[in-house]
This record gives sequence, C-alpha cells and structure tokens, in this order.
Amino acid sequence: MKFAIIKERKNPPDRRVVFSPSKLAEAKAQFPEAKFKVESSDIRVFSDSEYKNAGFKVTQDISDCDVMIGVKEVPIDALIPNKKYFFFSHTIKKQPYNRKLLIAILEKNIELYDHETIVNDKGFRLIGFGRYAGIVGAYNGFRAWGLKYNSWELPKAGPLPNQAALIKELRSIELPNIKILLTGSGKVASGSQEMLDAMNIKSVSVEDYLSKKFDEPVYCKIDVLDYNKRKDGTVIDNFDFYNNPEEYKSNFMRFAKVTDYYIAGHFYGDGAPYLYTRDDVKSQGFRIKVVADVSCDVDGPVATTLRASTIADPIYGYNPETESEIDYKDDKAIAVMAVDNLPCELPQDASEGFGEMFLQHVIPAFFNGDKDGILNRAQITKKGKLTERFCYLQDYVYGKE
Repeated sequence: MKFAIIKERKNPPDRRVVFSPSKLAEAKAQFPEAKFKVESSDIRVFSDSEYKNAGFKVTQDISDCDVMIGVKEVPIDALIPNKKYFFFSHTIKKQPYNRKLLIAILEKNIELYDHETIVNDKGFRLIGFGRYAGIVGAYNGFRAWGLKYNSWELPKAGPLPNQAALIKELRSIELPNIKILLTGSGKVASGSQEMLDAMNIKSVSVEDYLSKKFDEPVYCKIDVLDYNKRKDGTVIDNFDFYNNPEEYKSNFMRFAKVTDYYIAGHFYGDGAPYLYTRDDVKSQGFRIKVVADVSCDVDGPVATTLRASTIADPIYGYNPETESEIDYKDDKAIAVMAVDNLPCELPQDASEGFGEMFLQHVIPAFFNGDKDGILNRAQITKKGKLTERFCYLQDYVYGKE
C-alpha cells in the first residue's frame, strides 16, 4: 500500500499537514509494509528538506500512490482518478459550494473518506483539529480584550511557533478581575481550558460563579444542562437534551448577567435552543463585553456572531441596539472574534496532534482488515456511487436540494 502526503492547494493557503516528518517516521516504523511519498510543497509548515532528512521521497509525481492524504478540499482539476482520498470535503452537510467537488469525485471513481466521518462505533469523531481551535480561540479572545480596552497588545497567534509561545504571551499580561465563561465539553472547550489553566486563572463552580464576587479573575466551564433547562422543569441527563432538544429552553442569561468574556466552545445541534438572542443582548442585564466564538455558527445560537471573521481581520464589533456591525472599539460594541479556521494559526502543533490521531485510528485499519470498521464507516463514495451510509446526499448530488 502506497500513501501520499499531498500538497495543499486551496486558497487561502493552509500550512497544516496530516503527518509531520516525525509522525510519518513513526508510521513507517509501525507499519514497515507501508510506503510513503511526500508531494513537494512550498507552503507546508514543515519543509521538503525535513521530510527528506527523515528518509522520505519528496516528489512532484504521486500518481503511483494508492491513498492520498490531505487536509483541505482538493481542487477538482488536481484530483487523480481511481484513488482513495482523505481530506475535509465539506460535503456531508450538503454544503452548496462543494457540490461540484462531490460530483467530480463520483465521476472520477474516487473513494472519498472525510476526516469528519472517521468515527467509532458509537458515532463519536476520532480525529480533528478541535483542540487547536480552542487553544487559538481563547488566545485570540484575550487579544481582542486587550485591543478593545487598550490594556495590552498581544501579537497575532499565526507568527508564533506553538502553543507554548502563546501561553508565554498570555502569562505576560495582567488581567483585571473579570469573569470568564466557557461553554462546551469536547475537544474545543478542552483546548480553551488548557489556556485558562496555563494562565493560572482560578476555576470556580457554577454556584459560586453566579453568586459571588472575586478579587481575582476566574472562569467557569459549563455544559448543556447548565445553560439549558427542560420546559417542564424536570432534570434528566445530557442524552435527553441531545435526543429531545425541542423540550428545552435556554437558561444562559443567568450567566450573561455576570460574565465579562465568553468563549463559545460548544457544539450546537439542530433544534437546540439558541444560547442568547439579539433581544437578550439588548436587555439591561447583558454584561458580556468580548465573545470568542470558536464554534462560529453564523447568525445562530450566539446572536452576536453576524459573520465569520478572518485570520487577517479577526475582530469586529456588534452593536446591540442596531443588531449590526460597528467598530469593536466603540463604547457600545461587544467585541466579537469569530474566525472559522483557527487551527491554521497553529499549524505545527495542529499537524503533530492530528497525525498522532490519524496514526492511531486510521493507518492500522489498512493492515488489520479494518476490523473496527473505521474505513467502512468513513467511506462516502465507492465505485462511482455514494455508500449506503451517505445515500442521503443523493438529492444534493443531483441538484434537487
């Protein structure tokens, strides 16, 4: 089996890669029967020479490889027919902008495996960049606070080499006695929590966060049953919320009344209540001044997120009165950081971590007969057709949706 680490061709350029040179060397050591090639790239965070020094062939021609491994969508004209491809295709939610890509994949008889569809037998994702989105998102939120209030000037995350450098910068600032709220229980929220803990910010309980004043900055991490409540007043469990979101209403405003800086690291499911609405933001008790919306569901559950922002221009202001965008330094503005590709700002760490997960869960499946069903569950297309698991995309492919 021949594997190729392909060049990223999507614009804006993405410097991440699925396997760093060191992780690729680990893969080769664990699976000596596997052959790995690296497609030459001048944008990758790791240079061609680093792969060559690790003992891998770097070439312009990867057409003899069986499995192509990338990060972002592959342009249609770069797809090689009759191959297996791994990348984030952004098609499984019927994204209109990638419909032609999925059609081309079917026409070219390509077997597509999306990183998002690599799940265990219970449907939980096994690999992703979520942790790194949380890390950079928390950092960018503190940067936004400093810029809004002229308190400090943190450098942008992108030019810094790794998470340790981000933490060093954060430790150099002197925080006021603010209350920081973090929503979520997955990898994104865990990444943000790493940063808060690295800054030695005190973690407090929901009860204390809501009722007490502190003479130091504190944070509180909350899950779905903390900021949602059942309409009938009963308390069941998280799974009841996931299965019956329509039976719940938001209980977030009790947090919004005491929070200064909010980090949105949750996953928002269809049918769930919005955390806060535009009317909520207009209410006198709404206190949040800076929002780092790592989840970045535009015009959705976090009402202050009007649009995704960019790495080049990551912060904008939300005017509660007009429900529109203004300068984030305006006194009326809530500063919003809603970059939707945050891991791109931490390409080295993100690549190392992603490769570790890919090596643990995916590569073995090629050599153990896919005994855990990893490849079978992840496969979207086969022999020019959608697989049974993804046949719901049929109307999308034929333009009926």
